[in-house]
Amino acid sequence: MPELTIVETPAPSPLARLVEDFLASKRAGGKSPRTLEAYEYPLRRLLLPFCEREGLTQPAQVDQRGLDRLSAQLLEAGHSGRPLSRHSVASYARHLNVFLKWARQEGELPSTARMQNVKPQRRILEVLSREEVEALEDAAETERDKLIIRLLADTGIRLGELLSLRLEDVSRQGRSHYLRVRGKGEAERLVPIPRLYPRLQRFAERGRPRDAGSERIFLARRRSPGGDYEPVTKSGVEQMLRLAARKAGIRRRVYPHLLRHSFATWSLRGGMGTLQLMQIMGHTSLDMITNVYSHLVPQDSYDAMLKLLRSAED
Repeated sequence: MPELTIVETPAPSPLARLVEDFLASKRAGGKSPRTLEAYEYPLRRLLLPFCEREGLTQPAQVDQRGLDRLSAQLLEAGHSGRPLSRHSVASYARHLNVFLKWARQEGELPSTARMQNVKPQRRILEVLSREEVEALEDAAETERDKLIIRLLADTGIRLGELLSLRLEDVSRQGRSHYLRVRGKGEAERLVPIPRLYPRLQRFAERGRPRDAGSERIFLARRRSPGGDYEPVTKSGVEQMLRLAARKAGIRRRVYPHLLRHSFATWSLRGGMGTLQLMQIMGHTSLDMITNVYSHLVPQDSYDAMLKLLRSAED
């Protein structure tokens, strides 16, 4: 009988343990699964393999030269032989710097080393016009689908936020009407729905299956094998938008986040302040507004200047 060989799993390095401690602190702080994933990937799949190749096992060995080599490798060869985009490297660098800052605060990292800022290439953001949004809604087959399109286009909420809406989230305060939206990190905000409130309220009361067990507003049209109506899924909305776009003759890819971008663009062009837009969309800073929607120039800047000059002449 052959002898069994016991292979011991090598103990994680002090640096690897520090990474796990950092992720544990984020989980304990109530970060969403999506946010945790954004930290886990660059730490476990990029930083730790790089440090292993470089023979770096102690947090104190992580210095500026090493981090610069990591950035260069990501830009030139990626992590699987293919270069990463500057946008991806910039995103990974931001998350790695959060870890490095935490490690310094914990007294584990004596140096001030950090990933250098990689300026991403500015991309022109495609959006849908209001006429295209109208055509998209007209092409949808059911009131449920039409309302999903209109909510995404007229509130800018994220798809996950829309899918988690419950009956109690349609609220009224005096003469004002709102959606109570749960965003990233379970942060709640009120999103105005001055024109959509009657339609959404009517759908919530009459458009949903009367015997549905779920409190979610948007449910599947048919019962599941278990006998109940399940909430609409992310993939279900994505497929619905693709079919509606094809029927409406929109010859480009239409996806939920495109409607969010379109709402922000429409709002800014209509004169909404960036602070109000930031609050409605659930951003924690103005950076996303000012950086992402830079496509509003130069024509919008020109129109804004004309409007300013005409008001001064009146």
